[in-house]
Amino acid sequence: MSETLASSLKTLLKETFEGPGNEGSYYTDSKPNTGVFGTLDGLTAEDASRSINGSTIAAHSDHTRYYLWVIRSLINGTDFEKDWEESWTIATVDEVKWAEIREELHKEYVSLFAEIETIDLGKWLTNVNATIAHSAYHLGALRQMIKSLEIEKKYNI
Repeated sequence: MSETLASSLKTLLKETFEGPGNEGSYYTDSKPNTGVFGTLDGLTAEDASRSINGSTIAAHSDHTRYYLWVIRSLINGTDFEKDWEESWTIATVDEVKWAEIREELHKEYVSLFAEIETIDLGKWLTNVNATIAHSAYHLGALRQMIKSLEIEKKYNI
């Protein structure tokens, strides 16, 4: 049972970040590059820094990274004061910082993905499910922000 559960969690986590596989999609678009990483690929630091509805793509991306880090830290037994507001403070990034955010997000995802096989899912299932839901929410927000960005660029707004 836990092997099947771990496999299911990994499938949904993978779809959220990497996009759907060739077998189709459970909840994202079935087209390539519809996960978090594909959605962020090709965006410049300028794109990631543009304020859209009061936030930036960089802030959403770094907040998602922070959330993954918090969950992994809790699973690994580290208790600390979470600073959710701090995770939203990034507004403007240069190309180096933008690459760093994406790289750290990828690192946290890969680490959590690998840990799914080894953690006590009886204890951490809700946290892992919340991570998938939270990340999927931000994936949707990112995709909507990019649509707004494309409209702004098209009409020079």
